[in-house]
Amino acid sequence: MALKLYERHLAREIYASTALVLTAFLMLFAFFDLIHELESIGKGGYQLQHALGYVALTLPGRLYELFPIGVLIGTLYALTVLARHSEITVLRAAGLSTRDLLFALAKIGLVFAGLTLLVGEFLAPPAERAAQQLRLRAMGSMVAQEFRSGLWVRDERAFVNVREVLPDASLQNVRIFDFDDRFQLQSISQAERGRYISAGTWSLEGVVRTVFSGDSASVERHAQLNWKSALNPDLLAVLLVVPERMSLVNLYLYIRHLSANQQKTDRYDIAMWKKLIYPLAALVMMALALPFAYMQDRMGAVSIRVFAGIMLGIGFHMLNGLFSSLGVINSWPPFFSAITPSVLFLMTAGGMLWWVERR
Repeated sequence: MALKLYERHLAREIYASTALVLTAFLMLFAFFDLIHELESIGKGGYQLQHALGYVALTLPGRLYELFPIGVLIGTLYALTVLARHSEITVLRAAGLSTRDLLFALAKIGLVFAGLTLLVGEFLAPPAERAAQQLRLRAMGSMVAQEFRSGLWVRDERAFVNVREVLPDASLQNVRIFDFDDRFQLQSISQAERGRYISAGTWSLEGVVRTVFSGDSASVERHAQLNWKSALNPDLLAVLLVVPERMSLVNLYLYIRHLSANQQKTDRYDIAMWKKLIYPLAALVMMALALPFAYMQDRMGAVSIRVFAGIMLGIGFHMLNGLFSSLGVINSWPPFFSAITPSVLFLMTAGGMLWWVERR
């Protein structure tokens, strides 16, 4: 899709401004994250180099979150500067309509949408997982402990209790409660360690298995025992990465796992729809920036408009999180919870364009 001369000029200005804004935001957030990590230095083997590595690995996730805000502020700044130099006025006087400008911004914004998708799907999830693993390995701590007894997971007719999940996804102090189809306890297996072999098979070491049969029970001891389970390191990886920063593939697989075990999937359904819709937020933000270019100097200096852009971007980010939480609490349709903030801001952009054109 070839760009016209004025579109190339717009693209050059918007890309440069957005890159500058995103770089500034990333440096700011990296500084604050590093300050926060300084509190953990000295715990276990966690040192300054680990904190720096952790912060660096979380930057792709930050970039993914900040893309819409950066695109809004960068586009707003670029268009405002062009308006101050009367370039927008010249384009409109030459017959360029608002619809033409919106189409031009949409073509430019497709690059941002593609980058958002690539970062969110292929860069942020593995980097986030590596960051958590680096931090946990340096501290010598376990991944997750939701209760005092450890992590609990349902696996078909079995309930699995894992005391510790280590950063390499190996397990320590595993208990497996097997039930029959009438939900009567058949056996309790306790293992000192477990590691994933392949194809849904775990190797358990130091196993003590208590088998119940009628009114009697027998105890079996095994140095090593293979355990078939739907659990795998990819599913356990959700303990390292929050749903919003997981890849679509891992989200889909984990949702299937939860559904197969008749567990609630609302939070992960909303996260998956947000991953699909979030790249389009860049296009919405660019449409929202266009009315500011039409206002010219009647609304004050560039700094005021940039501040307004920051407030709008923060508002979008907060609204996105709010609707995700409300969707989980009220069991709203996941698609509705994910798309509503973008629709509201798109309606706001349309209302602002209508208002400035009437003036």
